This record gives sequence, C-alpha cells and structure tokens, in this order.
Amino acid sequence: MRSELDNLYDNIIDGEMAQAPIDVQTALDTSIPAGEILNTCMIPAMQEVGQLFEDGEFFVPEMLIAARAMQAGLTILKPHLVASGVDPVGKVVIGTVQGDMHDIGKNLVTMMMEGAGFEVIDLGVDVSPQAFIESVNENQPQVVAMSALLTTTMPKMKVTIDAFREAGVLDSVKVLVGGAPVTAEFAESIGADGYAPDAGQAASLAKSFLA
Repeated sequence: MRSELDNLYDNIIDGEMAQAPIDVQTALDTSIPAGEILNTCMIPAMQEVGQLFEDGEFFVPEMLIAARAMQAGLTILKPHLVASGVDPVGKVVIGTVQGDMHDIGKNLVTMMMEGAGFEVIDLGVDVSPQAFIESVNENQPQVVAMSALLTTTMPKMKVTIDAFREAGVLDSVKVLVGGAPVTAEFAESIGADGYAPDAGQAASLAKSFLA
C-alpha cells in the first residue's frame, strides 16, 4: 500500500469520519487511481475491522464508527470509481423483513457490504416478499440479505424464500439471513444459503458466494 494511503487506512479503522474524506481527496489529488484507493486501502481496512470484531478487540460501536468513516470516504470516491469504470464486486439487495422495523443491524451490514466492494440496494425495513422479488428482478443481484430482530418476524424469512421459489427467482440468488434471534440451524431449516452472526461475517460470506 502506498504511503499516501496509510493515513486513510488508519483513519477508517479509528472511525475518523471527518478525516477519511480528506484523505481520499488527498490520494486522488496525488493521482492515485480510484480503484487502487478502494482495493488496496479501503476494503482491506474494513476487512481488518471485521477481523478485530471477530477477535473481540472491536465491538459494535467501534465497528459502526469505522463503517461510517468508510462511507464518508466512499462519498468522495464513488464518482471517480464510476468515471474510471471500476465495477463493484457484486450486487446485494438487503432489507428487514415484513413486520420488523429495526434497522441498526441492517444498516451496519449495508456499510460492511459496501466496504467489501458491493453495490448495495437497501430496501429499508418492513419489506414485503413482493418488494424483495421486484428488486431482484430489477437489479439482478447475486445476493439477497434479510434481517429480523424479532422472533415474531423470523417466520417472514421463510415466507419470503418460499415466495422467491414460487416467483422463479430463488435459483438466481443466494439468500443470506441474520439478526439477533436468527441461528444457523434456523437458516438451514428455511432454505437460506447462509447465516451470519455479525456484519463482518455477512460481508465475508457474501463475497464467498461469488466464488
């Protein structure tokens, strides 16, 4: 990694939301290509954040402020990525299932997915099976990520997967589920392709689906 990017790398990990965009602009001003800034600095920084979380050295607040710093930097970088023709690694449609209004976990997963290089289509909360299906048809994602924080809304995950099957879109996407009450066993029982206990692992699992 070039020395000009060291500060950006450190400031993403430290959650310096005000400084990260300045670091991105500095790197651009020194003619570092947008794709290099993303792939050799910003994505590895978020991978380290995910690893620190898994190792118990970071907790949700630290992960969240790091992801926000990454997002702030991406705001500056995205137009340059588009202009230089740098494609995202893949597309993810994400939403909290119907009947559930919680979004903190979903938002963190969204930020970590973007930090891993995905284009993320965030449908928000209380997302109906039909809304998921329409977005899949419109955006052609490789991954659909569903969140639930309530035990009472967990069954909507199965309802949505069943609707995918009936609509003929299940074979074209990998379904990833998560949320506080969700378990790997539950994910398997409803026919999901994967389960992630936290945002960092959700991003890693989504990337593994592309292999």
